[in-house]
Amino acid sequence: MESINVVSSSRPRIMVTNDDGIDAPGLRALVQVLVSTDRYEVQVCAPDSEQSAVSHCITWRHALSVKQVDIEGATAYAVSGTPADCASMGISQVLFPAIPDLVVISGINMGSNCGYHIVYSGTVGGAREAFFYGVPSLAISYDWVGGKSSIHDFKLGAEACLPIINEILTDIKNKTYSPRCFLNIDLPTDVVNHKGYKATKQGKSIVKIGWKQVFSDSQGGKMLSTMTMETNSSVGEETNVSSTTSQEQLLFKRQVRGLQFDGEDMDYQALQEGYISVTPLGALSRAEADCEAHLKDWLPHVAEHSSPSAL
Repeated sequence: MESINVVSSSRPRIMVTNDDGIDAPGLRALVQVLVSTDRYEVQVCAPDSEQSAVSHCITWRHALSVKQVDIEGATAYAVSGTPADCASMGISQVLFPAIPDLVVISGINMGSNCGYHIVYSGTVGGAREAFFYGVPSLAISYDWVGGKSSIHDFKLGAEACLPIINEILTDIKNKTYSPRCFLNIDLPTDVVNHKGYKATKQGKSIVKIGWKQVFSDSQGGKMLSTMTMETNSSVGEETNVSSTTSQEQLLFKRQVRGLQFDGEDMDYQALQEGYISVTPLGALSRAEADCEAHLKDWLPHVAEHSSPSAL
């Protein structure tokens, strides 16, 4: 996939979006850090409300509303759509006069996005949408842990990502940037003492989810806007269901049951060891090579047994 833009002779343009909403502290911290360097033209096009775990969902059947928002040092718009909608609109030149040189997504997500959870992530979905159209993009997430993390960590995380951002912009300017992937960056909880950057692969980590019956939509509290959620508060909880519950409409909410993860050189493992995990991603999720080989051997048998007489 060829990039459709080059860094302009003036300050490079960076567009910021996210899935936690335009008022999220992670996005505001990233914008503040970018603006404070006085090196970039900062554009913001982000959802007007939280859009966590919407994956690569796009809005097709109705129009989106857009409202300009005051963010110091940036030109910003709030959109009634998904992260992918915002990325698409932000690079389309209907809001901003020029295509950005770099799209930074998310700014910065509250919660890590590793392993299988990359599939659910609206944060990654926004970055992928920009990648579809040849705009270099990043997904940035912070491993927020309640009781340990603070809002100030988002600023530290943004500062830790500046070298990556600057290096990408330098590569674009020198025409040495590879357009074949986009980057998924995860910042460790103790970001101020991180162990450096580590090139990783998308692993198979996943938060195991069960279901819990509730009696109102608000019961059980608000789900954290993070893909890797804390698992100690709800594991093993049991709910006694009243026999008087109406059988016409039952309510269930997701409940965290535990965490499954894999080993070395994978994104989640590196993150837990204190590294800034940097994972290249592509547009497609291909099956493992041995699965492709198995399919080639298996599929001819389907044709052999396709007639009723072969059954």
